[in-house]
This record gives sequence, structure tokens and C-alpha cells, in this order.
Amino acid sequence: MFLARRILFVTESFGIGGTETHLLELLPSLKAKGFDIAAFCLTELGKGAGPLQSAGILVTPAPRIGTTGKRSLLTPFRVVGGAATLLGLIRRWKPSVVHFFLPGPYLVGAPVAIVAGVPIKIMSRRSLADYQEKWPGAARVERLLHRHMDLVLGNSRAVVSELVTKEGCPENRVRLIYNGVRLHTEDVTREEARAALGLEKQCFVVTVVANLVPYKGHLGLIAALAGVSGQLPQGWTLLCAGRDDGSGPEIARAIQGTGLGQRIRLLGERFDVPLLLKASDLGVLAPTRNEGFSNAVLEFMASGLPVVVTDVGGNAEAVIDGETGIVVPPGDPAALGSAIVRLAYDPELRRSMGEKAKKRAAHEFSCTKSLDVYCALYEELLAQKEGRRGIGKAASGDGHRRA
Repeated sequence: MFLARRILFVTESFGIGGTETHLLELLPSLKAKGFDIAAFCLTELGKGAGPLQSAGILVTPAPRIGTTGKRSLLTPFRVVGGAATLLGLIRRWKPSVVHFFLPGPYLVGAPVAIVAGVPIKIMSRRSLADYQEKWPGAARVERLLHRHMDLVLGNSRAVVSELVTKEGCPENRVRLIYNGVRLHTEDVTREEARAALGLEKQCFVVTVVANLVPYKGHLGLIAALAGVSGQLPQGWTLLCAGRDDGSGPEIARAIQGTGLGQRIRLLGERFDVPLLLKASDLGVLAPTRNEGFSNAVLEFMASGLPVVVTDVGGNAEAVIDGETGIVVPPGDPAALGSAIVRLAYDPELRRSMGEKAKKRAAHEFSCTKSLDVYCALYEELLAQKEGRRGIGKAASGDGHRRA
């Protein structure tokens, strides 16, 4: 007997990243709304698991076999071990809903949930599907699994469109739920933040918050800055915050090759991003592909920063071109550089865009709004399942918007 209002989230880990940030905000909020919440991590717990556990949320990791995140002869054993642990958790905890985030947990966990007979199964896609080109076999498996999902969610219109038009998901089983962001209330002043980071009081500071992976576009951003370096204010600085997921050495070589070593700082994984944003004049995200709907862009906006983004995924859904920031074509370093130069010399435009960005984040992309949509979605699905058993009438509802 599966227990109503029990939701199990299956993800990679609770480390640093957009999905992790989203779930670390969402799970405790759902628990506060009366849902019983648990989580399963396929790779490792991550530093964010501690606060979840302190909030009374059960967080279970897959067994550690071999080196996490690297392919080896032990990879099949890691997959089998993770699947077996998840199956045991489902049988003990008996969730009515299992919700999958990210491709790996979906590929491993969805077959387990299907075999275990979990009543409600949901998959959340948080990026465009370019990654499937490298793993066509996995892409075929995903399409098969979609048929067994009660709902498939996307976090931008671009993602939702791909799920329907390219992956064959029925429109009536696809929903859009945007990420939510919490407005920052940093106590430090801009001057104090800059002093803490060793920045000059008057220098022009650009910040990018993205793990070092190819699709986040660091190389394109470096090329753009190299092209306009001489046009930017003296002493300009780019702060790059993000975990090295394999592209760090290549990015470091690109920085040195362009002679920008004094201007670009690779900060690594940071837990003080609000401090970085407080010290910044401009936020930038320049992905080359794959981006679904960036948490970093919402963080910039919520901090009152104008944002320059490339027109990939849901970036243009968050940033209104010319109003809350500037949207430039992807793969165009010259356009990206020009947008940065334009804002570097127009503090009044930066202020106006930043104010509008903050208001937009609060009105359209708040954590409260996102949470309400998730709650309505789970209540709807639970009511429908109860209705099919003759216990009650199915409720109606929707996400932010249909595809």
C-alpha cells in the first residue's frame, strides 16, 4: 500500500548547481506544506544534504562503488547498486509519487519505479536535449520511459517544445514550471562586499555563475572579452564562480592565451554567491547550447543586476531584451562583447535594468509562485489517482502554462 502525500525525489546529489539549488529550496517548502518528503541521490549526498536532513527529510545515497562521476569497469556495478538501493527504499517508504530530476537518475530510477508499481511518476527535464546526440541509445530509452510517466515537466517553453515535438510526449502530459528564486537580503554594503573580495571600489565587475562545463559558454565569453578588452574601463574584472566539472584546464589556458589573466578570476565552487553579486555591476550567462532555464540568471535578476544572456533555451523568457538586460545571438562573441561594453559605460541604464529585473524576478519567478504550482500539480495527480479508485472526484489544475 503506497502512502498518500509521500513524494520521493530522485536526483544526482545535493552539491552545487542549478538543479541542486532548485531542490534545496523546494523540498523543505513542500514539507512545510504538509507533504512527506524524501530524496535519493544517485552519485553522492553533497553538502546540501545536511540541511535537508536537519529539516526532517530522509536523504538516501546510492552505495559508493568506484569513483563517482568517472567511467570505469565499475560503472555497471554502480548502476545496479543504485537501482537496488532505490528499489529497497521505495518498498520500505512506499511513496505515492516519485519525481525524477536529471537524465542519469531518470534512466536508472524510472524503470525501478515502474517495476515497483509506484502510482504516480514524474520526470523533470531542465535542459535542452543536445546531450542526447552523444548517447543515442540513452535517448531511445528516455523516449520509452516517457510513455510511463504521468507527467513530464520542462522549466522553459523551449524545453517543453522539444519534449512535445522531438520526443513525442503528448501535450496533455507535459507541463511548464519555471524555477523559483528567493530575493537576496545581504546585510553587507557594495563597498564591504568589494573589500571582502579584494576588488577596487570603482572597477567595473562582471560576474558569471556556472560550473565549468563546455555548454556554459565560458570560452565564448573569454573570446568576447578578449575582443573588447581595450574598450572596457581600466581595471575591469570578471568573476567566474563554479565547480570545475572538467573544463577548468581548457578555460585557464584560454585566459592565459588571451592575456587576460589579471582581469579574469576563476573562483571555483563558492557558497557566498550573494556576496559576489552584491559586489557586481553586471551578470552574464553565455551558454553555447543545452541551457533550459538558468537559476543563475534569476539570481542575477533577484539581486537587482542587469543581465546579458545569449538566446539559448529559456534565457529570453527570463530576460526582456532592452528592459531587464540584453539578449544576444548565440555563438556571436562580437555581439556579446558589444553588449558588455554598452552597459559598462552606462551606469544609469544598468540601474534602470537592474530595478526592472528585480521586480520581474519577484513577480514572475518567485519561490512562492513556483511552490504553489508544484503543490497544485501534486494535489491534482493524487486526486486523480483517488478518483480512479472511486474514492473521490479528480481535481483539475495546471502548471504555469501548457505547452
